[in-house]
Amino acid sequence: MSASHVIIGDGIAGSSAAETIREQDPDADVTVVTEEGEALYNRILIKEFAKGKLPEAPISIHEPDWYAERDIDLQLDTVVTGIDTDEKVVHTHESGTIEYDKLLLATGGTPTQLPVDGSDADGVHHFWTFQDARAIREHADAADTGIVVGAGLLGIDLAAICAAQDIDAHYLMRGNRWWRYALSLEGAEIIHDALDENGVTPVFDSGVDHFETDDDGQVTGAVDPNGDHYEGDFVGVAIGLNFNTEFLHDTAVELDDGIVVDEHMATNVEDVYAAGDITRFYDTILGDYTQNGAWGSAKEQGAVAGMNMTGDDEEFRWVPSYSITHFEFPFLSFGHPTIGDEHAERKYSDTEWRRLAFKDGQLVGGVLIGDLSPQSAYKQLIREERDVADQAEVLLEQSVDLEKLDAPATAE
Repeated sequence: MSASHVIIGDGIAGSSAAETIREQDPDADVTVVTEEGEALYNRILIKEFAKGKLPEAPISIHEPDWYAERDIDLQLDTVVTGIDTDEKVVHTHESGTIEYDKLLLATGGTPTQLPVDGSDADGVHHFWTFQDARAIREHADAADTGIVVGAGLLGIDLAAICAAQDIDAHYLMRGNRWWRYALSLEGAEIIHDALDENGVTPVFDSGVDHFETDDDGQVTGAVDPNGDHYEGDFVGVAIGLNFNTEFLHDTAVELDDGIVVDEHMATNVEDVYAAGDITRFYDTILGDYTQNGAWGSAKEQGAVAGMNMTGDDEEFRWVPSYSITHFEFPFLSFGHPTIGDEHAERKYSDTEWRRLAFKDGQLVGGVLIGDLSPQSAYKQLIREERDVADQAEVLLEQSVDLEKLDAPATAE
């Protein structure tokens, strides 16, 4: 009898797992369940769509035919209400129960709402789904003034949308710089200047105390904790994700700000796996648990989970990266740039800068602005887990030559 594999979530992690399972086991029953009303689409490209730069057509990755051709049962608009891991049954609101032999949880998250008055007003947008992108594009096209909240990698997408749609916007940040956990002030100033040049004004040591609305419940502006007022008939908020784990609360699946998995993407419950944004996974490079929401990481986690669900013993070992293409210069973060205990950086020009993060002597991540060519060398060093913190000067040379590094120490 063929094995039954059920995947909850049709983002890149769930879809990658489904494809891998079908490649590994042509006879398996594969069911993909998703709350969304459309099949897998490119979350990277929806920001370009929202900016008004792309039509809808290139955004979709999988049409329903893709699933049918691979004999994968895709159930759209289907809400999972609970799981019985003893009986191996998934309960759904729409189609009753689905039995499984192996289960993958790839449900991702839902954008966090600001805990302030007016945060649910019309005109306050969160950016996660294709449906969100459609609403943002339509509203941004008609808006004159805007406010962006969330000084991180997702918030800057909203700032770029305002710039592309000619919205006069203020970007309210709680600290003294954008992405303060990964950038020094010197590096962040390159981003600040680019925002200014694109019509988005960074406002530091700010944030939102409350939003103001008109009589119809439409947002009209925000007041920050300093009492300063900013007009905005368009608001974008990106302050993180609440992971979609409500349906697991009656199970024994371990949760710790996400679903805890080992290096095989297995949870603590037999035959239950997880992949993608929602995981707190064991990183074999760091030797610790961590999280990462990058597209490539989620895709690889899905593939590893799919292989292991069909009997393999694969480990997830990956150096993630995340790029931004909104400005005249490229931007890329790699590895885990926010967790270092030592840092080294250098500015090469007004739009070229580099910062490396080290932990316990090893390179664990960094940020590249203007020149992305060193990324492959840096990722190689991370995978090799070499102690190189004391050779930062060599690593910060404009052209990185790993042969200039001291040979790694060998055991006697």
